[in-house]
Amino acid sequence: MNDPKGRLGIGIIGMGAAGPIIGSSLRAVGHQLVGVAANSADTIERADTLLPGVPVLSVEEVIECAELVILAVPDTQIAPLVSGLADLGAWRMGQILVHLAGPYGTSILAPAQTAGVIPLAIHPLMRFTGWSVDLQRFAGTPFLVTAPAPFLPIAQALVVEMGAEPVVIDEEARAAVHACVTLGLAGIVSSVVECVNALDACGVEEATRLVSRLLSDAAAWAIDEGEGALGAPFATADSTCVREHALALANRNERAHGAYVSRVREVVDLLAQRKKINEAAADAMRTALLESAE
Repeated sequence: MNDPKGRLGIGIIGMGAAGPIIGSSLRAVGHQLVGVAANSADTIERADTLLPGVPVLSVEEVIECAELVILAVPDTQIAPLVSGLADLGAWRMGQILVHLAGPYGTSILAPAQTAGVIPLAIHPLMRFTGWSVDLQRFAGTPFLVTAPAPFLPIAQALVVEMGAEPVVIDEEARAAVHACVTLGLAGIVSSVVECVNALDACGVEEATRLVSRLLSDAAAWAIDEGEGALGAPFATADSTCVREHALALANRNERAHGAYVSRVREVVDLLAQRKKINEAAADAMRTALLESAE
């Protein structure tokens, strides 16, 4: 931290998917990686491949020699790790401590902050593979950034240096914001899986190839247009089509029928709430779903 150019000696604990990419991005802008902690043959190999020449050290050694420590460990390991190291007196006054977990702000780092550590929470909204292909995808990635007000510029600067985009989230809103992101991701993944499984049950070969373009485009349309991305039979309030769909699935696959009924109810409720269809049209589609179960 005494470097006149603001370059830091950085240590990373955890060489899973995100840690090496974060480390590589920071090293590329002049920070020095003083050590990483890895605890398996696979993670050591990843460290050697993506961060050649960086020493693999114990957790305690990383903390001892680093000005900035990045915790790139599973979310459930953060609290006990930080607390345990605080009990050992490992944290130092003025040291910067960063975690990458989505649901948490900096309160989870409280035991280290009590020892004088500067706490930062930055979470990349990107799925990492853990290999070099991520470096090309990393540019422009949004990061959820949370920190006490005096230290927020440090967190923002780190994210900007990596070529990513800081999005400031208040401590009390952090869990809710991450929950909203998870809601969207879970909805997309579960819908795609249900769709492919239903096509398989209908005897369609290479079901993923059949829908890959359409479903990939649908996510982009939804981001741009919201509920306006919904086409027929929803936008046209075509209850006859809904009935035919539901009956066809009821006769072929009980699970697919249940998934279709559940999803259509959600969509109808959404469109009615947003005043995109009137209540009479919504009730007609709900009735069509009930008739398919008789």
